Amino acid sequence: MQHIIDRFVSYVTVDTESDPNSETTPSTAKQWDLANQLVEELKTIGMEDVTIDENAYIMATLPSNVDHDVPVIGFVAHFDTTPDFTGANVKPQIVKNYDGGDIVLNAEQNIVLSPSYFKDMLQYKGQTLITTDGTTLLGADDKAGITEIVSAMEYLIQHPEIKHGKIRVGFTPDEEIGRGAHKFDVAKFGAEWAYTMDGSQIGELEYENFNAAGVKVTFKGKSVHPGYAKGKMINSMLLANQFIAALPENEVPERTSGYEGFYHVVGITGSIEESTVQLIIRDHDKAKFEARKENVARIAEEMNASYLKQFGEPIVIADIKDQYYNMKEKVVPVFHIVDIAEQAMKDLGIAPLIKPIRGGTDGCQLSYMGLPCPNIFAGGHNFHGKYEYVPAESMQKATDVIVKIAELTAIKYNG
Repeated sequence: MQHIIDRFVSYVTVDTESDPNSETTPSTAKQWDLANQLVEELKTIGMEDVTIDENAYIMATLPSNVDHDVPVIGFVAHFDTTPDFTGANVKPQIVKNYDGGDIVLNAEQNIVLSPSYFKDMLQYKGQTLITTDGTTLLGADDKAGITEIVSAMEYLIQHPEIKHGKIRVGFTPDEEIGRGAHKFDVAKFGAEWAYTMDGSQIGELEYENFNAAGVKVTFKGKSVHPGYAKGKMINSMLLANQFIAALPENEVPERTSGYEGFYHVVGITGSIEESTVQLIIRDHDKAKFEARKENVARIAEEMNASYLKQFGEPIVIADIKDQYYNMKEKVVPVFHIVDIAEQAMKDLGIAPLIKPIRGGTDGCQLSYMGLPCPNIFAGGHNFHGKYEYVPAESMQKATDVIVKIAELTAIKYNG
């Protein structure tokens, strides 16, 4: 297991934060640092057909070692980290034989990872936890997934007695800003199906996810000297506040769970003359998803109607763009790919936790691009912030699941 820990640390200490405001792929030049490192490592462990394209998409092959036909399967993970919290100068802390108590991440700043708040920690008592130092995220999303895929391929290469078909691996940039699959060459990848190693706690197996849209709402105002503003000034920041107040107050991430969708305000900028609100819309149900988008458009239209006489043109402009859709529609017709993953977990003594993703993965988009792609746990918790951690044992188990899926697929198609 130390080998897995060392590999993981070598990845998370490379800053790969993506940038939603960039037009390039990858969105940040620093993502190339880890991408190039991964290419060399895949070659070193013995993978074949290792390629990286002009957009930093990495692919590699583990050839079949059986003489019967087996569908080509794939494993996918992303190497960027979210721009929600800094991923620069990550200093992982290794907590061996976790005792079930508080973990001081940063004594100077009094930052504590506590099971009194993060109750999931208690299920890992006695294990080795890898945490942050309280000043950055960790990057287990999704460098744990990359660690597991590389480690599983290395294990299969070193243990040819384990029979498997052809396996393809793919590592992508910019997943955290919704563009990880945009330039993924599904035909080149050449797999019949794949799995993203991008879930959270041990046992997670997911084939349903949110339908997702991003919204940018622009508010126009009129700046007038405040001493003479009556009936003349329009403060765009107050319009933005009015718009947010019109959204359903209980349909937000912190008040929803399971299959419940939400509106989530993720950013606000403003002045009297112009303000913008960035939000995301999420729902598993397609009809409810469409209704949420229509609700945003309706609020904008009603605000425009109330200011039309005074302003003379639309004062609220809502730009709504779909991001990805629920992969369930594409996975259910080939549900045996979920069955194989579930059986792999059971064979390894892992209780499968089959539940909807309250988010998305590259697999959501890949499924609609012709590559059905359920999601499997990578092991981490509290992604996108300073309280992120991952049990080393969970990464080992995820590695074992990849190996077992490869083995079971070869067995299933033997005769």
